[in-house]
Amino acid sequence: MADPYLGRDLANQFKILEKIGSGGMGAVYKAEQPDMRRFVAVKILHPRYLARADLVSRFRREARAMSHLSHPNTAKVFLYGQLEDGACYFVMEYLAGKNLAQTVRAEGPMPAERAIPIMVQVCSALQEAHTQGIVHRDLKPENVFLTNLGGIPDYPKVLDFGLAKVTEREMRPGSLILTQEGMVFGTPEFMSPEQARGEKLDGRSDIYSLGIILYELLTGKLPFDANQPMEYIQRHIKEVPISLQARAPSRTFPPGLWDVINKTLAKRPNDRFQSAQEFGQALTEVLNRPISQPPVSVPPAHPQFSIPQQAQHLSAGAMQAIPQTMQNMPTPVAQIAPVSNMPFFVLGAAALLALIGIGALFAAFLLLQ
Repeated sequence: MADPYLGRDLANQFKILEKIGSGGMGAVYKAEQPDMRRFVAVKILHPRYLARADLVSRFRREARAMSHLSHPNTAKVFLYGQLEDGACYFVMEYLAGKNLAQTVRAEGPMPAERAIPIMVQVCSALQEAHTQGIVHRDLKPENVFLTNLGGIPDYPKVLDFGLAKVTEREMRPGSLILTQEGMVFGTPEFMSPEQARGEKLDGRSDIYSLGIILYELLTGKLPFDANQPMEYIQRHIKEVPISLQARAPSRTFPPGLWDVINKTLAKRPNDRFQSAQEFGQALTEVLNRPISQPPVSVPPAHPQFSIPQQAQHLSAGAMQAIPQTMQNMPTPVAQIAPVSNMPFFVLGAAALLALIGIGALFAAFLLLQ
């Protein structure tokens, strides 16, 4: 069946050229805007989501809010409207590149030095949205796009802010929130425990999802072992996540990184970072933490002073003649540090003490003659 939107003029200014993606909520198309001499992306949502007036009203409110998000790491929304068949659409900036899921599949796990700067920028974009009361609710690697912006590689753009809210249905407390297609609302592998339980969400739910995304970027795997969506949901609610090192024993991670990620995966929102900005700052501190310096090599102590050979032959009586203070006096030269590290006056004092000791021994020797 031919796609009814291909080749269509949208709002008399966008010509739809090709489909570039599709999902449960609709399809994404590449379109040309001749007057502006640019390409845009058009996301058209399924008309079946218009069955409830309250969802349409919410969708419009959120569309207006999204259009006011100005953070450079948020995909820009230019226009919102409805087609003749009732389907809602967004016109967004067109991005060239790969999303995080495609990047990890193609290149494997990222080193922390690459993954952390990406996630810090994503945190910054989320901070703006959360401040305006917009919770993403469906953060996953597919919704973070890596592009090259003005020669800057690995420039992330967060997609689909708030769109997942459109399909939410009111349910009893403790029930799972489902889409109209009967699938679990959101993506089970990345949803927070409170989202899995159908509770009211705030920005801290997005922070949980960000922690799982970063975990996957670093290891290529998820922090829980499961095969089915419901198994992932149960693990989010009850299980302790597998540590980074246990999941990827052959990889090296910066000290403190697991502590930061593990905090984002706390079961209770109050135990996580309380804002995306706070999470981003913690990641930055891990990345900027200085590498421990190797222990400083300490030069060997000066050799112990040896008593002259003639003094070793002194009789016991001669030794008794030495003043008691001299017997108790420590060998002075043994306390002298290397000359290069010793102040001049200390060196002089030590030498004087050594001469006094030697003189006393020599005097005792003469008394025996």
